[in-house]
Amino acid sequence: MTIPTTQRAEMPLIAHLTELRNRLLRCVLLVLLIFAGLFYFAQDIYTLVSAPLRVYLPEGASMIATSVTSPFLTPFKLTLMVALFLGMPILLHQAWGFIAPGLYSREKRIVVPLLISSIVLFYSGMAFAYFVVFPMMFGFFASVTPEGVEMMTDIAQYLDFVLALFFAFGLAFEIPVATFLLIWMGIVDAQTLRDKRGHVIVGCFVVGMLLTPPDVFSQTMLAVPMWLLFEAGLFVSGWVVKAPDQA
Repeated sequence: MTIPTTQRAEMPLIAHLTELRNRLLRCVLLVLLIFAGLFYFAQDIYTLVSAPLRVYLPEGASMIATSVTSPFLTPFKLTLMVALFLGMPILLHQAWGFIAPGLYSREKRIVVPLLISSIVLFYSGMAFAYFVVFPMMFGFFASVTPEGVEMMTDIAQYLDFVLALFFAFGLAFEIPVATFLLIWMGIVDAQTLRDKRGHVIVGCFVVGMLLTPPDVFSQTMLAVPMWLLFEAGLFVSGWVVKAPDQA
């Protein structure tokens, strides 16, 4: 039940903590339910996630498990992370339900689109990594494997590697939201960011250099989208932030 703003403001600390605990329990229960539904397909999920690498393995080669428990624990860990990612919209909805009563109407009109945009952009970053960056990256690694060395990747190390990249690209695609928040909260104005555009572009290429293989093409494939997302954040900020003054 939604609590009016005035009533929420008068709630004691224990009541706030109780509501927070209840919402956290719902979030944990949701993730566990999704995980329970996906666990039967854990091996298939790992096969799908490892496909971008397995395509470039030498003929007759396969991924390996260097730990006794890896064949079970690695798909288990991946399925749990997938459950968390799939439940993210509802998890954020629970967070929104907790903080919304304390916000002004103008803030609510801004926060809801920001939450939706954050989810869509994060998923878009993960999809970009899987469908664009992974094939390019693993193809490059396979092409530079020294002669006499057989490419056989451990399944647990591969999972840690791709999860880190999924998270990194998901965060990188949050640039429009971060840009908007910086301007909307008054930390920096849009014109200052426009004046610093050259520094931002250089920063995008530095990040691209750190997250992708050491070739100009793959670095550009990440840096250019990041720059375009920054420009999108500037455009939306300039349009939305000025709106109240013009009303």
